[in-house]
Amino acid sequence: MPRPAVVLLSGGLDSATAAAIAGSEGFDLFALSIDYGQRHRQELDAARRVAQSFGVRRHVVLAIDLGQFGASALTAAIDVPKSRTADEMATGIPITYVPARNTVFLSLALAYAETVAAADIFLGVNALDYSGYPDCRPEYVAAFERLANLATKAGVEGTLKFHVHAPLIHMTKAEIIRRGVELRVDFALTHSCYDPSPAGLACGQCDACLLRRKGFDEAGLADPLEYAT
Repeated sequence: MPRPAVVLLSGGLDSATAAAIAGSEGFDLFALSIDYGQRHRQELDAARRVAQSFGVRRHVVLAIDLGQFGASALTAAIDVPKSRTADEMATGIPITYVPARNTVFLSLALAYAETVAAADIFLGVNALDYSGYPDCRPEYVAAFERLANLATKAGVEGTLKFHVHAPLIHMTKAEIIRRGVELRVDFALTHSCYDPSPAGLACGQCDACLLRRKGFDEAGLADPLEYAT
């Protein structure tokens, strides 16, 4: 009988690859996507497409509104940075950081996991080709795993020992893409852009687009997405 696992599915190529890895390891997938008040719907549409392509056992799209707090270009009327260099992306924490987002997301995934008796949670965070987010680091993932086992009935009673899997955390974007291709992830279903056009096309110039395009270039593969620029 396959073991259940909860996968945080954003609709991007990283989370899609993390889900594919979980499936390749024999887990029965329960997907969780968060409608957190982000300024566009494309990533949620992509998450639904990806979940359907994997045939997950159940896909929950949970609505919360981090936009009530603001302070991020992804949830408030703040311009998304464009055309930043690799050095600029490697310096500081960008305005696209959503305060405590991964902690909120993992807490919800933990609640979901406890209800379906899943000891395993997968997420697609990455500490190499990323934009400086503090909640994408290995020490953060390890700290949350400790918290999960301290803060839950299942953890305290010993019925589950939670493990937070971040299989992409030490991979470059090119390595992630190559692994996804090996696992037959359809990257045409995914969406990475922070600031898509009114027609839904990826902008091509935000940090997420630049890192994605760089990854495909370095992997020697064609990105199946159409870009506005």
